Amino acid sequence: MKILIISDTHGRNHHVLTTIERVSPIDLLIHLGDFDGGEEYIKSISPCPTEMVSGNNDFYNGIPKEVIMRIGKYVIMLTHGHRYGVNYNTSDLIETAKRNKANIVMFGHTHVPMINLSDSVWAINPGSLALPRQNGRIPTFIIMDIDAKGDAHFTLNYYKDEE
Repeated sequence: MKILIISDTHGRNHHVLTTIERVSPIDLLIHLGDFDGGEEYIKSISPCPTEMVSGNNDFYNGIPKEVIMRIGKYVIMLTHGHRYGVNYNTSDLIETAKRNKANIVMFGHTHVPMINLSDSVWAINPGSLALPRQNGRIPTFIIMDIDAKGDAHFTLNYYKDEE
């Protein structure tokens, strides 16, 4: 199973379609919030089921703030992250994931990518496809692959304009 994880597109969806086209086929698209009104467009271009959570810039859209889901042997908590102080550290987020019996927590908000195993919980942040904040400021996304044994593998990818 191949899952595309994105976040913090802030209505600037020019890289979303290209990313989907470049990495397809995909089995699931996860958007971790701050789509700023772009949710219907993103759903319309997704070639597969789409899971979304709302972020601190997403208002009155009916999209939940958090989702707990199961993919294979994993329990995954999806959240934007702003309610857990993720700009400072992920300790509150990890503790909440553990209380929810999640072994993976996916979040956005910081616009800085992260793949980190801490206290038996994977903390996954794809960064931002629109407004990256890490060194180099290249837009990022993560691919989660579930292999034949059911194990998850995460790959950080950088969006680069084609030459």
